[in-house]
Amino acid sequence: MSVRRFIDEHFFHFNAGMLKRTAQSLDEFLKQGGKIFLTLAGAMSTAQIGRSLSKMIRKGHIAGISCTGANLEEDLFYLVAKNSYKPIPDYNDLSPEDELALLNAHYNRVTDVCIPEEEAFRKLEHHLLQAWQQSTSKNESRLPHEYFYELLLGGNLIESYEADPNNSWLLAAAECNVPLFVPGWEDSTMGNIFAARCLEGKVSQSCVQSGIGYMMALVDFYENNATPLGFLQSGGGIAGDFPICVVPLLHQDLEREVPLWSWFAQITDATASYGGYSGAPPNEKITWGKLGIHTPKFNIQSDATIVLPLLFGYILDF
Repeated sequence: MSVRRFIDEHFFHFNAGMLKRTAQSLDEFLKQGGKIFLTLAGAMSTAQIGRSLSKMIRKGHIAGISCTGANLEEDLFYLVAKNSYKPIPDYNDLSPEDELALLNAHYNRVTDVCIPEEEAFRKLEHHLLQAWQQSTSKNESRLPHEYFYELLLGGNLIESYEADPNNSWLLAAAECNVPLFVPGWEDSTMGNIFAARCLEGKVSQSCVQSGIGYMMALVDFYENNATPLGFLQSGGGIAGDFPICVVPLLHQDLEREVPLWSWFAQITDATASYGGYSGAPPNEKITWGKLGIHTPKFNIQSDATIVLPLLFGYILDF
């Protein structure tokens, strides 16, 4: 039984019913010529979202992606260091001493799995440092993800692949030249390393553009996009808040006429609270000029690591 048939057969009420209604609406939106602008917060790359997202990208369903710096790099970490990842199935039973032992062994835990520092961070740092230094010497300034795209498309990492490259969403995005937006990249591991090398005087800070560069690129992307865009928000935080602001920016600050987002869905395990953005219901975004009263809106209050693969599986019908 395919994912689509399973959802149609068994998902009717509550969050299950909301997931089915979201999937059916998104499927119709895509069939009518729309495309998805996807946002990725949390640790979706380490959760291996690339297994389904890479297929969505290659099918041409993804018009652009906004993600955290962690999601940008962690897809690549897994691609080159899969064999050294350490599973922690009993993570709820870890003591502070257990956590310290993992740190001392150079493992960084992400819920139930640890990313190996030496095999992942250091393996990529060498390549990125060379690229940053080259841009510094040429007085170039580029967006953070462009260095990752260049690294993947240049083929220098192919012999280091330990995971199936077909399951890397970042590689698929690079090969399909999907516009990428990574606000707050500097709080990621590679962003921290870049800041350290700037402080050491090994590279120029100007060789990597800031979030303002991404916002300007986003304005250009949105204004020149001819396809209806559906906003699919996985989680909350900066990955979602940053790109959805482009519409009021264009309307209110630049006084330009552009359509609102044509479709919206959010997957979050947070509930609406006093001032809580991640749980803010879709209707609240109407007051900010981001969505219209007739925009199809869905809010699935569940775990994105479960819901997003099901949603993609429904669209892909596998």
